[in-house]
Amino acid sequence: MLDGMSMDQLRTFIAAADEGSFSAAGRKLRRAQSVVSHTLANLELQVGFPLFERTGRYPVLTDAGQALLEQARSAVGSMDAFKARARTLAEGLEPELAVAVDVMFPIATLTAAVQGFQQRFPTTPLRLYVEALGAVVQPLLAGQCRIAIIGSLPDVPAECASEYLTDVAAVTVVAPQHPLAAHQGTVLRSEVVKHVQLVLTDRSALTTGRNFGVVSPNVWRLADLGAKHAFLAAGLGWGHMPLHMVQADLDAGRLVRITLETSPTVGPGFSMHAIYRKEQPPGPAGRWFVQRLRQGADPVMP
Repeated sequence: MLDGMSMDQLRTFIAAADEGSFSAAGRKLRRAQSVVSHTLANLELQVGFPLFERTGRYPVLTDAGQALLEQARSAVGSMDAFKARARTLAEGLEPELAVAVDVMFPIATLTAAVQGFQQRFPTTPLRLYVEALGAVVQPLLAGQCRIAIIGSLPDVPAECASEYLTDVAAVTVVAPQHPLAAHQGTVLRSEVVKHVQLVLTDRSALTTGRNFGVVSPNVWRLADLGAKHAFLAAGLGWGHMPLHMVQADLDAGRLVRITLETSPTVGPGFSMHAIYRKEQPPGPAGRWFVQRLRQGADPVMP
């Protein structure tokens, strides 16, 4: 009887376990509660034991049901990946590739990837969104792009798959004329909070009520990393910046690196990942672009 088990039954099983009731599972699956109950009863008949304890107000997974839940998730995930991959292969080369890129990603690596893409796919238009925090993810979730390169927002949406690309070093900097630049060694939190911190703001609503790397209660929020860079150089505050963007300023003395009591010595870095919706993985052009970003400045690629 196990050979007759279907993916629909497993999806219903997972929905009931996640939602906590058969009626809620029905709403999620857009089915009547009676259909959910009947599907689960047939599944239990096939496996030979109850998956839910039904004596209380809400169904509760039995020990056996709990043991099978992760296997069900794995099986459904594998089937979804198979269908997504088959759909991608059937589509062929994308007519256009749209990518949202975190502003913290090294521009030299991005530029090299774009140049390589232009040579490799001369007839495929490339559209780039350069944003920060949740505004990188939003176009992906809205269906406006196929891939998002995230880093400043550490969260990967549940409906997305993630591939590690690289780590980006970051440092905390001020202008040489800023009061914090005169401090030797670690700058105490009690001193940092007296000064304006310059931070990037999120153009989306995905991080509403959340702060990343904010220490000072006196904060200026900027929507553009270039503006933040200019404000730092002008001595208007202190802030975290990707090392690749301020290395020349540090070398020339236009900015000074400081170490905060609340930050590790190496600075607040970013782990960059390529994410995409599980049901719509990158096609040939998108897969090439992700691999090119991972390889960095390597000019040779088949």
